[in-house]
Amino acid sequence: MENSFNNLLIDFYELTMGQGYFNKRLHNEIAYFDLFFRKVPDNGSFVIANGVKKCVEYLSQFHFSKSDIKYLKSLEMFSDDYINYLSSVKFTGDVWAVEDGTVVFPNEPVITIKAPLLEAQLVETALLLFFNRASLITTKASRIVRSARGRAVMEFGTRRAQGESAAVEGALDAYIAGAVGTACTQAGKEYGVKVLGTMAHSFIQSFDSEYEAFKTYAENFPDNCTLLVDTYNTLDSGVKNAIKVDREVLKPMGKSLAGIRIDSGDLAYLSKKARKMLDDAGLTNAKIVVSNSLDEYLITSLLNQNAPIDSFGVGENLITAKSNPVFGGVYKLVAMEKDGEIIPKIKISDNIEKITNPHFKSVYRLYDSDNKFITDILSIYDENEPSGEVILINPNDNLQSKVVSDYKVKKLKVKMMENGKIVYDFPSINEIREKVKSELSTLWDEALRLENSHTYIINLSEKLTKLKIDLLNKYKVK
Repeated sequence: MENSFNNLLIDFYELTMGQGYFNKRLHNEIAYFDLFFRKVPDNGSFVIANGVKKCVEYLSQFHFSKSDIKYLKSLEMFSDDYINYLSSVKFTGDVWAVEDGTVVFPNEPVITIKAPLLEAQLVETALLLFFNRASLITTKASRIVRSARGRAVMEFGTRRAQGESAAVEGALDAYIAGAVGTACTQAGKEYGVKVLGTMAHSFIQSFDSEYEAFKTYAENFPDNCTLLVDTYNTLDSGVKNAIKVDREVLKPMGKSLAGIRIDSGDLAYLSKKARKMLDDAGLTNAKIVVSNSLDEYLITSLLNQNAPIDSFGVGENLITAKSNPVFGGVYKLVAMEKDGEIIPKIKISDNIEKITNPHFKSVYRLYDSDNKFITDILSIYDENEPSGEVILINPNDNLQSKVVSDYKVKKLKVKMMENGKIVYDFPSINEIREKVKSELSTLWDEALRLENSHTYIINLSEKLTKLKIDLLNKYKVK
C-alpha cells in the first residue's frame, strides 16, 4: 500500500497529553475508544458510514518520519525520552468497525479502537477527519440520488470542492452513494469511477456561431453528442441548433443526438418546452440533462412539477454538503484495562446528548421477517447475542420499553485489525456501492423521506442500561 498519509495530521493537544501519559507511565495502559456521532446531517434519519477503509489503512502505517521528529524536537516542549519514544511509535492495537456503506445511527460506535493509550490518543484527529468527511458527503449524495427517483445523478463539483483531496474523494463518495459518474478526471484515474462531461459555454463562445460549435462537437463525438443549449437563448437558438445539427451532421453519419443540457433559467419550464421541440423533431430518445446549483430539494421540486428531465448534474451542494457542511463525529474513551479487567469509563455532561455510553461494546442489528430494520442494540462486549424475547429500552427514557421476539440478528462491527495488522479483506468500490443499495432497502420508506423523516430509536441492553445508570449515580456531584 502506498504511504500517502501525513502523520502529523494531529491536533497538538494529543501530543501534549501524550507527554503527560508518558511521564506518568500510562502510555502503555490499554484503552478503548469509540468513534461515533451524535446528530444526522440535514435532520435525516441515518448516516451512510464511509471512510473506514482509509482509517484502517492510516492506522496500519502510522509512524513519525525523521523530519516529523526533527520538527517536534525543535518546538522545545517535549522531553528527550518522550521524543525518542515517538520516533519508534507505531499503532499496535485492534480495531472493530462497521463496513463502509453501512447505515448507522447516532450514539452507536462505528469504529472501536483497543490499543495502548498513547497510540490510541495520537490517531484521534486523522480518524475523525477521514470518517467525518467521507460519511458526510456519502450521506448527502445519497439524499440527492434518492431525490432523483431513479434518474441519473452526475457529480459535477470538482471546482467547488474544498481542496484537491475533497474533490477526488468526494467524487468517489458520490459514486458509492449511487451517482452514475463524475466530472473529476482524477477520480476516474485513481478509482475507476466513470468520467462524464461535454462542453462549457466558453466552447460555444469560441466559435463564430452556436451552430458551428455544435457541428464541431458532433463531428468529434458523434456517438455521445450532448449539447449545451443555454449559451444565448435556450429555446430560440440552442435547442433549434441542436436539432439542426442532428439533421445535418449526425443523421448522415448514421448517428443521433444523445441529448441536450440546460444550465440556467427556469429548468422546469425550459425542459418542458425543449422536450416538445425534440419530440416534434423525432428526437424522442434524446435526453434532457440539467445542472445549475441543484440539490435534493430543487430536484424534488422539478420532478413534482413533472419536468421531463432525464438526469441531473450536481456540483457544490453535493461536494461540500452545503446545507449542513459539518459532520460531528467524536472519539471518546469508553474503557481502560487494569490487571486484565476492562474498567468502563463514562463522559458526563450537563448536556444530556453528550453523555457517553460506557464500556467496550457490541452492536447488534435486528431485522423483521421482511428484512426490514427493527433496531440496533448496544450491549457490553461479553453479553450473549440477542435471542428469544428482547426488551428494548429507550436510552432517552428508561421508562419506555417494548418487547420483540420475531427477528433476525446481525453483529454490526467486524474485526479489521489485530496487533496493528489488517485482518480484513476490504470490498471493492462497486461492492460497497451495492451494499449501500442493500442497506437502504432495509429501511422503512418513512426513514428515507428527505423532510420530517422517521427517527429510529437505538436501544441499550438491560445490562448496559444498568451500568450507565450506576456510573451516573457514582459520579453524581453531591
